[in-house]
Amino acid sequence: MHDALPAQNSLLRTIETCCAEILDSFGYREIRLPLLEKTELFKRSIGDYTDIVTKEMYTFEDRNGDSLTLRPEGTAGCVRAAIEHGLLGSQQRLWYAGPFFRHERPQKGRLRQFNQVGAETFAMAGPDIDCELIAVTALIFDKLNIADLTLKINTLGTADARQHYSQVLVDWLEPRVQHLDEDSRKRLQHNPLRICDSKDPQTQQLMQEAPRLDAYIDNESQLHFDKLKSLLDDRGIDYQYDPFLVRGLDYYNKTVFEWLAPIESAQATVCAGGRYDELVAMMGGKATPAAGFALGVERLALLLAETPDLKTADIYVVVVGDAAERDAYRLTDRLRNALPLSLTLIVNCDGGSFKTQMRRADKSGATLALIIGADEVKEGVISIKDLRGDTGQYKKSEAELLSCIRSYFSF
Repeated sequence: MHDALPAQNSLLRTIETCCAEILDSFGYREIRLPLLEKTELFKRSIGDYTDIVTKEMYTFEDRNGDSLTLRPEGTAGCVRAAIEHGLLGSQQRLWYAGPFFRHERPQKGRLRQFNQVGAETFAMAGPDIDCELIAVTALIFDKLNIADLTLKINTLGTADARQHYSQVLVDWLEPRVQHLDEDSRKRLQHNPLRICDSKDPQTQQLMQEAPRLDAYIDNESQLHFDKLKSLLDDRGIDYQYDPFLVRGLDYYNKTVFEWLAPIESAQATVCAGGRYDELVAMMGGKATPAAGFALGVERLALLLAETPDLKTADIYVVVVGDAAERDAYRLTDRLRNALPLSLTLIVNCDGGSFKTQMRRADKSGATLALIIGADEVKEGVISIKDLRGDTGQYKKSEAELLSCIRSYFSF
């Protein structure tokens, strides 16, 4: 557990400030979570047989004999808080930052006390929010001038699909168990999917011949993943499909992703996330779709080239119909590059009727709603609605849009 001296701390603060500004600009709200939680919370959510629970948690009994654990990750605590405080009745975009604790072998990029910035989203089931989470991380790296990162994505399917594949994998590996490394042998009965993520060269070679998870993915999950890839393509975000990417926590389903630095190290992963649609119900809440990510602040600091200019944004983009989706994302990406980030720009996710989306726009506190539907696409315009004044609704071309926004926000 290291001190952050002033020279290093300026880098950490730059990263944390950049993350906060960008998450705020996408409409994410900060939540602060306790460092200590009941041990059972992490056993239930992360999984009894994960490395974190079996090897890495700092766990102790307090004066009352209760078992407590220093938080090893943020998702479980955020879900607990969302259930406990009744936050799950509507869509939520939340973020948090701070120290986390794992009893690992210290090395470059891996500390026993480390800092993360995480984001969690609730009540949005579609791949559009998966894409937004990835777009947020891509923008963070861009603003920090961190280049040459590789985005890897995969789909894990549903719990039933994973269970079916896990049994197939166990049946295939048991006759070949002598070729597995020691950790993979331990995982074979209790957490066989993690063998796909082994860093042992001999195990990796064996897994190239093993049955693959993608052959057992359910149709709904595959359609979800195909749409995500299409959305990433539309936004110009490069990615690599990795059928062996599984992540180290049991709660993931469907989409998983990682950003990796160009270094030969187990610590190459600087950011990771995905969907965990089953976790809220598993922890006693009402079944709620969810997705999120976490990025390592110290690992990013190792890659940080220079301090970026930081900005923010305050506009809600209403997207009506599939035909408008592609134009809407391209427009908002161009706007984010053109606007000073002292405003908050939120793009509607998870569909909804025009009335529902306008209600979300009003509830967000935005000054303007930009409306893009089939008629707007056909006419090559954007409808603008003043949500706080008396100018009503009118249409502008994209060339006129920036000047119009400037008149509202005086920049």
